[in-house]
Amino acid sequence: MSVSVVIPCYRSAQTLPALVSRLLATLDAAAVRHEVVLVVDGSPDDTWATAAGLARRFPEVRAIHLSRNYGQHNALIAGIREAAFDVVVTMDDDLQHPPEQIPLLLAALEGDRLDLVYGIPHEEEHGVLRSLASRSVKACMSGALGIRTARTISAFRAFRTRLRDGFTALSGPHASIDVALSWVAARIGSVHVHMDERRHGRSNYTARLLFRHAFNMLLGYSSAPLRAASYLGFLAGLVGLLLAAVVLWRFATGDTTVAGFTSIASMVALFSSAQLISIGVLGEYVGRVHAHGMGRPTYVVRERVGSPADPIADAANRYAPAAAASGPGEP
Repeated sequence: MSVSVVIPCYRSAQTLPALVSRLLATLDAAAVRHEVVLVVDGSPDDTWATAAGLARRFPEVRAIHLSRNYGQHNALIAGIREAAFDVVVTMDDDLQHPPEQIPLLLAALEGDRLDLVYGIPHEEEHGVLRSLASRSVKACMSGALGIRTARTISAFRAFRTRLRDGFTALSGPHASIDVALSWVAARIGSVHVHMDERRHGRSNYTARLLFRHAFNMLLGYSSAPLRAASYLGFLAGLVGLLLAAVVLWRFATGDTTVAGFTSIASMVALFSSAQLISIGVLGEYVGRVHAHGMGRPTYVVRERVGSPADPIADAANRYAPAAAASGPGEP
């Protein structure tokens, strides 16, 4: 087995040296051929300088600098397309995913002959509110959308590199690696792993970014939200009919009031809410079609440091020039 570890990096200059050191020690001990691909997602601090220095110091490390901040999943796509070996492991750059747990993912992947393995924490590594929000979104995806693997989704994952052949045409700014993997992975499993607490800084995910990520996953996995909007419209219409029946009944029995403002205002607010929600969901799908039609790139590479660890990387990189050429020039 040979392993490419892909790490999207943003504001992680403090953690990368220790992370890479532990990674190389762990993979050396596991006696597997390996490389580490650091994808710096337009970080404004010294993360690129640190990543480039590590790539120059260690032959197993490569650093890729994106032209601007495209988002974690877009950076993952960039790194996965650069991966040279048989298995890709993805993990965060903040040391919350211990490198020493990677052998557990690889053992599950190989022992159970799986396509994709997620590392599920024994205990949530994030705060109470974020963990609650994450569990709620996953429960919604599992229950409402019928995605059976939704509860096991994690940023700590290992999968067969050949799976990327199923999303070579993936483009646009709304990429989600978990959605893309769901198109091609037939055998999916999970294993419980230990997660560490964040040692430096704080999460780069704001409430807005978390909401956008959750929305990308909900819309990317299925068209069920469109059907939900239709059901909402049907429900609002049913409530409207019931209210109309009540009004007519009260009129027929002479039990009417002069004003009627409360009933009218409530009905208008109810229907307006249903219409705006439905239009909003439809607009999100149309917006994604529009972004794809305009040819907006998933990412654009500014520069690279380090050489591929294996000749088969030439084949792995065949998508990168197209992705880079499709984007606009640097600002």
